[in-house]
Parts: sequence; structure tokens; C-alpha cells
Amino acid sequence: MEKRIVDPNEQLNEEDAELSLRPEYLREYIGQAEAKEMMEVYIKAALKRNEALDHVLLYGPPGLGKTTLAQIIANELDVNIKVISGPSVERSGDLAAVLSTLEEGDVLFIDEIHRLPRYVEEVLYSAMEDYVLDIMVGKDSQARSIRVDLPPFTLIGATTRFGDLSAPLRDRFGVVLRLEYYTIDELKTIIERTSSVYNTKIDSEAALELAMRSRGTPRIANRLFRRVRDFADVKNDGVISLDICKEALSKLGIDNNGLDYTDYRYLKAIIETFKGGPVGVESLSATISEEVTTIEDVYEPYLLQEGYIKRSNRGRIATEKAYQQLGIKYYSGMFK
Repeated sequence: MEKRIVDPNEQLNEEDAELSLRPEYLREYIGQAEAKEMMEVYIKAALKRNEALDHVLLYGPPGLGKTTLAQIIANELDVNIKVISGPSVERSGDLAAVLSTLEEGDVLFIDEIHRLPRYVEEVLYSAMEDYVLDIMVGKDSQARSIRVDLPPFTLIGATTRFGDLSAPLRDRFGVVLRLEYYTIDELKTIIERTSSVYNTKIDSEAALELAMRSRGTPRIANRLFRRVRDFADVKNDGVISLDICKEALSKLGIDNNGLDYTDYRYLKAIIETFKGGPVGVESLSATISEEVTTIEDVYEPYLLQEGYIKRSNRGRIATEKAYQQLGIKYYSGMFK
């Protein structure tokens, strides 16, 4: 195969390309039409009144653009954004230190906010409601509380587990938005934009094939695009054709519906090991050697959305669609 000669100035390096994949403003953000429309109204209203945007909670399965949307909100407001992760905040003082550095109107984005320890979470209550920090200094009989005023700011929390948030924290968010899975057309548009950022030619049929196998998730679409691009670079002079796309996805173990090796292990465990269910997630976790949180946050949302499984009070149940996917005969009424 003839080696391509590429001007390095025309090629983005991997890091720059990664950053360029994230849209910067709402007009560039693909999908989530309802959430985008609502945020546009709230942002314009806050700017018109010259006030800090009310606190925002974004929830939904991973990979749907919660972090990207938080950064877009900060850009639209023309303010700074500070980003922290819930699991990384181990002490109340850690959170207080971040809050004390905020300037008026700034955005504080907390990813995986449901994983904040409860004693740390309590620092947020007064900060969100009254823009003050109540800090305890000293020990035992010398302990006393100091109140520190904060400038008005916007807290944006992101979570994949809405139900795990405590009611006091959840109720302090003025804007609560659920992000939904993307349509195939939306994912196709995202993939075509990604190909433009990476300066890679992709056939329309290949972009559609990728979109159909991306589980309704932009993060997965972009990850699969990069792997398919590797095959295209080696086997097709950098052009992603439909044949190259199908070959790469087949090698990656991604079927026509976006299911991968772990999805099949999960469904087979329910059907073959537990006779179709119901079965508890802990038993499934032990059987397929995956963490409970990974199963609940990564695999089950899509399988539920597409109707491969159902949840009941007694556990997970495989549907007729799951049996058909695995080529196993389904007997109606046997597994209720």
C-alpha cells in the first residue's frame, strides 16, 4: 500500500483532537434537545437579571455528555469553571477550600456527586442555599464555628445514580435535567463531526453503521470511531468504508445491536445459570466477575432501554428479546 504523505500542520495531535471533540456552546451541542432548550432559557434569564444561574443537577447513564454540558454552561455564562470528582473529596476541608476560591458567578462542577461522603455533603447545604460556609475550628471545648461568606455561584452536579442522592441535597437543586440516550441520526452527526476533527474520511454508510452500534452513547461512538480509524489507517489508506467498519467492529466483538462480550455473558448468566431469572444483581456480579456498580451503571441501563431485561422486586429477568438474541428457545410464561 502506498504510504500517505501528510503535512503535520494539517493534522491535530491526539490531545488537541480530544479537546476539539467537545462542543463549547449550546448551538454546537448535538442531541438532548429538551435539556438544551431548557438550559438556554435558564441561562438567558440569569444573564438578563445579572444573577448566578440556579444550581443544576444532571443525571443519566454514563457517556451522555454531562461533563460537556457543564462546561458549555460555564462558557455560555462567560465564567470560570472548577471541576472536582465526588470520590476525590475525602474531608469537609477539601470541599471548603474549593468553595472559598470561587468568584462571583463561577461554576463548580462535581462529577459523581452521589459519591460525596455525607459529612462532606453537609458543607454544601448552607453553601448552596445561603452562600455561606460554616467551618468548625479547634477541638473539644475549644471548638467553635466560623461563618465565611461566599459569592453567588452555580453548583452543577452530575450523577449516574439519581436515587442515591440524599433528599436534602437533591432538593437544593433548582434545575434537574435527565439526559437521554441519543438517536441514531444524532450519533451519526456526532461521528461525522469527529471524523472532521480527526481529518479522517468516513463513508456515510460507515458512519451510520457506527451509530447503530454505539448504544445511544456519544462516548462509545467516539471510542469505536478511534478503533475503526486504526483499521482504516492500516488496511484502507485511512478511509473508513462500510466494509472496514464492519470488519473492525466484528474484531472488537461489537454486534449489530451494540452488544459486546460482557453483555452476552450477562444475558447468558441470567438465562443459562439462573433459568431466566429473577436473579439478584449480587449473584450476577459474582457469576460474571464484574462489580455491582459497573453492572448497574454501565451495562444494565442500555439492556433495560432496549428491552433485553426487566427488573422486578425479586431481581433481573431476561425477556423474550434476550432469548432471541442468544438463539435460545423462549417458553412464554415459564419464567414469571
